[in-house]
Amino acid sequence: MSTVRASANLFRGYAPAVPTPFTRDGKVDLWALERYCDWQIKEGASAIVVCGTTGEAPTLTTAEHKAIVRAAVNVSSGRVLVIAGAGSNSTTHAVELTRQAAAAGADAILSVVPYYNRPTPRGVQGHFTAIMEAATIPVILYDVPSRTGCGLTEDVIVRLSRHPRCMGLKDATGDVSRALRLRTKLGPRFGLWSGDDSTALAFLAHGGDGCISVTSNVAPGLCKDMYEAWERGDRPEFQRLMAIILDLTTVLFREGSPAPVKYALSLRGLMDACVRPPLCEVTDPTKFEIRSVVAELFGRNVTVDTMFSPPKSERRSALAV
Repeated sequence: MSTVRASANLFRGYAPAVPTPFTRDGKVDLWALERYCDWQIKEGASAIVVCGTTGEAPTLTTAEHKAIVRAAVNVSSGRVLVIAGAGSNSTTHAVELTRQAAAAGADAILSVVPYYNRPTPRGVQGHFTAIMEAATIPVILYDVPSRTGCGLTEDVIVRLSRHPRCMGLKDATGDVSRALRLRTKLGPRFGLWSGDDSTALAFLAHGGDGCISVTSNVAPGLCKDMYEAWERGDRPEFQRLMAIILDLTTVLFREGSPAPVKYALSLRGLMDACVRPPLCEVTDPTKFEIRSVVAELFGRNVTVDTMFSPPKSERRSALAV
């Protein structure tokens, strides 16, 4: 195991938490995924995050997980980092997914606090330590207590940060002041990314490095421009763009994610709106809201276009790989 920590954060800026495209018969649509990731990179994404919560990871098979990571890596071709979700409430399974992601070419993994089991802080620390001992690539911790039922204490984060594989934290607690407290304790090399679009502004102001974002799936250019305004100290422009993006963020969380963002992406012709059970597609009132905001943002009447619809002969599923 290397004892040399990276000299800087893995990335700064906005990285989309990529939804997994499915065909109407429920298979992973690798064709749409590849073209979507390429579009995101060309639009200025700082990194690509696949197989996370927004990617409906709990519904993916191990084979699908591997195929998705490999497809993203192939499309990226070194242009940006590919970060693979590799979390589980089973430590053994999380280790397996971590090794598989590395073998598929991922640059780092995103590992969530074990959900449902509600382990003690000692159990959480042991879980992540086992993952990092097995990992050959950087590990980003992911704290989202609203989904997992328990969280990462700051003491545990500090202890885990001493491991050479531990490179950062995606924080979806909504506690923006936490970034300042952790930055003071951990220094500039430890990456701190918001996992909450609505509080990304405050998170950056408290020492954060960026956002692993749902909203940037739909408006990557706006999110990139907003972050660059922040970096150059143009606060009025940053706040103007943030106000625009907040309207989009609000409707993208009107119902259970990622159903709203998938519908928004379907309006732009980027992927189908379908989700896997137990999730449901958004209701008609939410569809109306999303259509209105997306149309206002992009200055045209939104209709489903076909620029990302391939000939049937080219469409593949993960199970066929």
